[in-house]
Amino acid sequence: MVRFRHLAAVTTGMTFALILLGVYTAAAGAGLSCGANWPLCNGGVFGLFPANWPSFIEWFHRLVAMVTGFMILGTTYAAWRGHKSRRTRLASTVALVVLPVQILLGGATVTTYTALVQVTHHAAALVIFAALVATTVWAYESPDEAPASSDTTAATTAD
Repeated sequence: MVRFRHLAAVTTGMTFALILLGVYTAAAGAGLSCGANWPLCNGGVFGLFPANWPSFIEWFHRLVAMVTGFMILGTTYAAWRGHKSRRTRLASTVALVVLPVQILLGGATVTTYTALVQVTHHAAALVIFAALVATTVWAYESPDEAPASSDTTAATTAD
C-alpha cells in the first residue's frame, strides 16, 4: 500500500510539473517551431539535436509527457492489480482514459495552433491532474495496515 501511495504521489507531482512545462511551451510558441509537423518536428523523429531553443523546449515537453504517460499507465495498473478501493481505481482510470485524448490534443497544438485547441489541451490536462489528485488522496485515506497491538507498541518504545 505504501508503494502505491508513493507511486500515485510521484505521478501526480510529475503531472503537475508537466502542466507547468506545457504552459511554458505554449507561451514560448515552441510547438510552432515544428512547422506544423506532428509527431515529427523539423523533419526529425527524435529531438537529440534540436534546431533551436523552441525546438528543444517542444522535444523536452514531449519527453516529460511520455514519461508521465507511462507513470499514469503504471499507476492505473497498480490500482487495479493491487485491489485498491473502487474510487481509487475509478479515478486512476479516468486519468488513463483521458490520456490518449490529451495526446491527440497535444498534436493539434502543433498542427492547429488556435486558442480553442490550447484551452482544450490544458483543460484535459487539468482533468487528468484532478483525477490523479483524487487517486493520491484516496490512496492515503485507506488504512495502511492493521493497528499495532499494545505489545508491539511497548516493544518498539523500549528499543
